[in-house]
Amino acid sequence: MNTLYIGGDFVQGDAAPIVVTNPSTDVVLAEVSGASGAMAARGAEANAQGARAMRALPVLKRVELVRRLGAAIRGEASQLALTLTQESGKPIVEARGEVEYAASFFDNAASAAETASGEMPASRTADRRIFVLREPIGATIAITPWNFPLAMIARKLAPALAAGCSQLVKPAEETPLAALAFAKIFDRCARECGAPAGAFSVLVGDAPTIARELIGHPATRKLTFTGSTEVGRILATQCAPRLIKTALELGGNAPFIVFDDADLDRAVEQAMLTKFRFMGQTCISANRFLLQSSIASEFLLRLEARVRMLVVGDPMAEHTRIGPLINDAAVEKIQRHVRDAIAKGARLRVGGDRVAIAGLSNRFFAPTMLENCNPSMDCACEETFGPVVAATSFDSESQAIALANAVPYGLAGYVMTQDVDRLLRVAEALDFGVIGANDGAPSTAEAPFGGRKDSGFGSEGGHHGLDSYVDLKYVSVRVGHG
Repeated sequence: MNTLYIGGDFVQGDAAPIVVTNPSTDVVLAEVSGASGAMAARGAEANAQGARAMRALPVLKRVELVRRLGAAIRGEASQLALTLTQESGKPIVEARGEVEYAASFFDNAASAAETASGEMPASRTADRRIFVLREPIGATIAITPWNFPLAMIARKLAPALAAGCSQLVKPAEETPLAALAFAKIFDRCARECGAPAGAFSVLVGDAPTIARELIGHPATRKLTFTGSTEVGRILATQCAPRLIKTALELGGNAPFIVFDDADLDRAVEQAMLTKFRFMGQTCISANRFLLQSSIASEFLLRLEARVRMLVVGDPMAEHTRIGPLINDAAVEKIQRHVRDAIAKGARLRVGGDRVAIAGLSNRFFAPTMLENCNPSMDCACEETFGPVVAATSFDSESQAIALANAVPYGLAGYVMTQDVDRLLRVAEALDFGVIGANDGAPSTAEAPFGGRKDSGFGSEGGHHGLDSYVDLKYVSVRVGHG
């Protein structure tokens, strides 16, 4: 049975084990020992001790640790990618990409820490000197999702360590194996460079029980969460009494706007990237395709030709681009969205149901295209989180912006146009935290990533990620006359 990692030690859990299955085959991959509330409290205390040790660690030692972790991830890329594919169903080609994406966050955090500095603003008076110090915020906790089991740990942990903080990670119950594999990497790297092993811990088990103990510990200073808006609201409420700093990256409902002056082949290419990456199970996946009326038919014709070429099958196969959905509930939600859209007048161009594959599970869903969609449909109001294109048309720029912004979410949006003036106007008008301008894959470790409205708040990535784990301290010094 796979063990947990607390304060530098691999330990057996004391609660019911978590059974991890392969969504592609239903084969049991492993059992992971679960953590009770008492063990979560133990983890929180270890996290507090790790924070004190990291605070005392010189910045160059932190940088050494963080850089080692990035290199070690790359050194075990093949096994990590295999683990990601087995526990999440992510096509192996994309799993390799996630491993490199994860490593890049450690590179970026190390570089940011090397150049970070305080301030000494000029004083208005001759007898005062002003110093602004950057200090680690302390013990932090991260609750990570199943769709990027390794990369989301990296995006949260790398800047935490670089800033001098500790972090306890609670991975999704569907995909804890990547987190535990990374714990072994961390343990080795920390010991090799003399960094405190207790700076990182992993707990698996009942999320509400574990979160309650971690949030309630007096040393916990920050919570970072990637997941649903519903759970994000619960966590924010739990953090509020103790004024724990929160970073919440929640649900999305991304518009993909194609104007009549867009390069249609390029727009199709970017649509394929954002819509069908991990079968549409990403928070910034395009959910609503808004097409200018004069090019709508041609765009859909070209996109359909590409969609029909997508290979659905075993995610371990190099040529597979569409693997299984994460669980039965995910498939059922997509089916509900498709049925609702057709009942309300949408036209099904391709796909629309499960795909039966001999020897594999029934969680494979055909890449699907719907046209003539409208805002009343579930696929327009909710995040589908699956391989479904839901298209509607518009006539003017102002109408496109209004349609795009007419949702409570604000994580990501896309605009396809060759008109630079229009690109800037629309990018500024869209009420989303991330804009892909002629770019269907905007996420990168060097840039801030975060949403607004019901998609949460707080940014991760770039130097902003490091800044979010830092408290500023102002020191005023009165200088006597000589």
